[in-house]
Amino acid sequence: MTGSPIVVLIMIIFVTFMISLSKGGLGGMLGALATPMMVLVMPANQVLGLLLPILLLADVFAIALHWRKWNGRLVWLLTPGAVIGVTIGTFFIANAPTNVLKTGLAVIVLLFVVYKLLEKRILASLKYQDRNWHGWLAGTVGGFASSLAHSGGPPISIYLMLQEVTPSVFIATSVLFFAILNWIKVPYYLYIHLFDFQRLWQIAWIAPIVPLGVWIGRWMGSKISKEVFDGIMVALLALTALLLIFT
Repeated sequence: MTGSPIVVLIMIIFVTFMISLSKGGLGGMLGALATPMMVLVMPANQVLGLLLPILLLADVFAIALHWRKWNGRLVWLLTPGAVIGVTIGTFFIANAPTNVLKTGLAVIVLLFVVYKLLEKRILASLKYQDRNWHGWLAGTVGGFASSLAHSGGPPISIYLMLQEVTPSVFIATSVLFFAILNWIKVPYYLYIHLFDFQRLWQIAWIAPIVPLGVWIGRWMGSKISKEVFDGIMVALLALTALLLIFT
């Protein structure tokens, strides 16, 4: 399914705002909606290259909000695996047909939904003993999912929750790791020609939406019930995944 130019432009503006709200702290699931929603109006491989620069810009403002609140040791344990995951994911992108990428994205989104529904049970059932390789594994899975869908949140969230860090450290560490991960993806995406620089230049005027959205996301994060927000996002993610599969 592809949309008309005006529909695509409206979706790009809307998704850019969603990403910015998410980076501001409104909720990771909001950002997870970005790629599947764009794939409803554009081919999956084009969406990946289009959204990455927007993510990189939003990361700048997100890092500024959480400057030096992160746990550097955890970031470095996650990063080597991220390189491996992105490498595997890029190989998949380069060799899979567009319809397979679309289905793969839908599967990742549905796995995200299942994780959010079972998150408390999963964490409660784990008897955890910290090992360095857990960070490498989480980074690998997160890097793979992020390269395919810009949505590597669940494995990273599980890993950081098991480290029993404070909420501020959890958020800041996630922000820094995903900023690094997004830069890791840049040379890989360049290599397989995912960036459409002409289109990116045409939509460069929407860049001011990013800092505005990050600021609003930070403000709204303390105003909205997390339980209600998460429930709405899970339902929207599930609906989007089904649209990807059946349209």
